[in-house]
Amino acid sequence: MTAVTHIPPKGDGEKLRVGVAGVGYLGRIHARIYASLPDVELVGVADVNEKAAHEIAQQHGCRAYADARELLGKVDAVSIVVPTVYHSEVARPFLEHGVHMLMEKPIAPTYEESAELVKLAERAGIIFQVGHLERFNAGVMALAERVRNPRFIEVHRIGPFVARATDVDVVTDLMIHDIDIVLSLVKSDIKSVAATGIAVITNHVDIANARIEFENGAVANVTASRVSNKKMRRIRVFGDHQYYGLDYADQKLEVVHARPGEGDAEWPTIVTESVSITPRPPLDAELDYFVKAVRTNTPPVVNGHVGLEALRVAHLVKEKISACTR
Repeated sequence: MTAVTHIPPKGDGEKLRVGVAGVGYLGRIHARIYASLPDVELVGVADVNEKAAHEIAQQHGCRAYADARELLGKVDAVSIVVPTVYHSEVARPFLEHGVHMLMEKPIAPTYEESAELVKLAERAGIIFQVGHLERFNAGVMALAERVRNPRFIEVHRIGPFVARATDVDVVTDLMIHDIDIVLSLVKSDIKSVAATGIAVITNHVDIANARIEFENGAVANVTASRVSNKKMRRIRVFGDHQYYGLDYADQKLEVVHARPGEGDAEWPTIVTESVSITPRPPLDAELDYFVKAVRTNTPPVVNGHVGLEALRVAHLVKEKISACTR
């Protein structure tokens, strides 16, 4: 294996040199955000589609490359935003050269391959952040600060079909976001998983539902669809004596609880309160956090092991779906 040449954090006043591997739908946004950050220099973008790479490079005044490896030696950090099946192939050279990395989820197609990349990142001693961007949703962050001892969680992430990420199923593409959030809120080992799903348009499962039961008694019911007529991204969390409702899209959090009745009232009054949140595009917050983590050598919230656990549970859900369709 190539000897790791670790790149140390940048000092004050030095711009962090960043590259983007893959400039499809999401990679283009990574490039735009990096180019807008004052303490970052977007050195270059790479894509096998040379026309797309040159188009994005021209927009942001950086270099375009057909092979991501051409960024080696030129960048301190990189975003890997290529299709999942190419994650390992594209990421390995950067990990072997000690380049800090934001890896879009899932880490790799299989758990074993993902674990290998996480181990390689640990040996390199780099910042390795997995792109579960909903963790940086201002509403989710406010929810996580308030929820204590959740007992039941229900999540719906559904929307119309879009011809992207069709190389993976809806569990790996969409549901994994909510699996990660559920795991972060419950903080308990999983007792059992039941799931079902079907393919509608692609050759993979396009709509799925999973029921996850935890050792501490909590239950999560998670639904994901990429073939629905309407778009909805909502999580509801039932805790002790109160309920939280969050719309991922508009980042609005509501808290419902009982208030003692006034006067001779026999029953308490149900009160709904809105939590004041300053919304921010989650990807902006995620990349800003990644840059700061690299500059200060701060461990990321969604590190390799967190990403691995979300992937493990996602694969367990897929196994249950496969068992139902045999």
